[in-house]
Amino acid sequence: MSIVYNPQQYKIADKPMEPFIDSDEIWDILNANNAPSPEQVRAVIAKGLDKKRLSLHETAILVNTTDIVLVEEIKAAARELKERVYGKRIVLFAPLYVGNLCVNDCTYCGFRSTNKKQARLTLGKQDVIDQVVALEDAGHKRLILVYGEHPRYDAQFIADSVKMVYEVKSKNGEIRRVNINAAPLDVEGYKIVKESGIGTYQIFQETYHKETYEKVHLAGTKKYYDWRLTGLDRAMEGGIDDVGIGALLGLYDWRFEVMGLLRHVNHFEAVYKVGPHTISFPRIQSASGFEVDKKYAVSDADFTKLVAILRLAVPYTGLILTAREPAHIRSEILEFGISQIDGGTNIEMKGYTSHKEEQDLDHEQFEISDNRSLNEVMMELVGKGYIPSFCTACYRQNRTGEHFMEFSVPGFIKRFCQPNALLTMAEYLEDYASPDDKVKGYKLIEDNLANYEDEKFKSKLIDRLAKIKGGARDLYF
Repeated sequence: MSIVYNPQQYKIADKPMEPFIDSDEIWDILNANNAPSPEQVRAVIAKGLDKKRLSLHETAILVNTTDIVLVEEIKAAARELKERVYGKRIVLFAPLYVGNLCVNDCTYCGFRSTNKKQARLTLGKQDVIDQVVALEDAGHKRLILVYGEHPRYDAQFIADSVKMVYEVKSKNGEIRRVNINAAPLDVEGYKIVKESGIGTYQIFQETYHKETYEKVHLAGTKKYYDWRLTGLDRAMEGGIDDVGIGALLGLYDWRFEVMGLLRHVNHFEAVYKVGPHTISFPRIQSASGFEVDKKYAVSDADFTKLVAILRLAVPYTGLILTAREPAHIRSEILEFGISQIDGGTNIEMKGYTSHKEEQDLDHEQFEISDNRSLNEVMMELVGKGYIPSFCTACYRQNRTGEHFMEFSVPGFIKRFCQPNALLTMAEYLEDYASPDDKVKGYKLIEDNLANYEDEKFKSKLIDRLAKIKGGARDLYF
């Protein structure tokens, strides 16, 4: 099976993998920059605003900044940079759990193999169809499929479930992009998954601190730190050039984890000439039979600050904020650099059709804090002037990996992704919105059209919006 641990897989392209996370190095950098001056902080902020990648030392300066005035300047800079790079669009998606069988014993996870209270389930074909229909009928166009780590969920199983999702069509609904959150595979396994037409393959290291990693991952293939750390290198070798990384905040010191994420980005850029497409930074939540240890809890203030730091450190990398966070925190942090959020999230097995009023942690991986519907999330975004986006154009045009960077760095994200966001928003308004919400949504579209200086491009956009109102779908630049 593709998930079986194999030490030989540390050799990528027949060359031994060199370790790229050194705990002592990271702490040395943090400690060397533990008392930054205002001048140092402002110099780093200025570099970030110039859309230049920050070094580990520069990032450490921001991480160690505690002065309230300077922290507010970091946030203000992140807000401005986000607007410059991404415009006002926010990409929306939903998670779909396909199976919760798991061989791992991760102390913090409801799916852990030793948790006998967890109700185990793997979705069959009709189950997948039912869940996807419910998601499409709510307006979703982008999903991330989530799997436990188990021999049953090998590369072929993942590929088959992706193909199943793409085949489901309900009314005007369809899923146009499927991302994956699953176990690390071998190179051949990634090739199989790529053939199914996935978007991003996402693997969270959970914690980059190896000693902590070994304490919380007690058994199963996941207990091997280096196997997981090199998982996305194998994805790259298997032809998947669109990958997502993440850390589970609360297992260890958040300052170290931020630096670990940046070190991982540096590794990708050095070896593959392109960084990860997305970074995730969920805060740990309660799970079946598990209560959060507060030792490394990340406060709301530090959480907001670290998001702003990441935005400045990696200006062209997508930042994902999930429903683990309560609605008021998500609303606040959006402005500091978030580019993707989930909406209408339900992580219970078969949860999108069960319609339970309360969460049951014995049927899901962890507790979520934002239970709002997709429409509620979207209309809050609209009310704040954000453009909800279901755009998948880059994947249709093969603008991924290095090609994506070629388009994004000169400002194409704002120039093309924002109008594409308007087009997918118009689809939602036509197919799923109430009359009142439709008025609000089109008012936002009109406001954005008024800001276009390129009259020729604006004319093309207006023409495509009219075609959507006339029944056309899936139009993009």
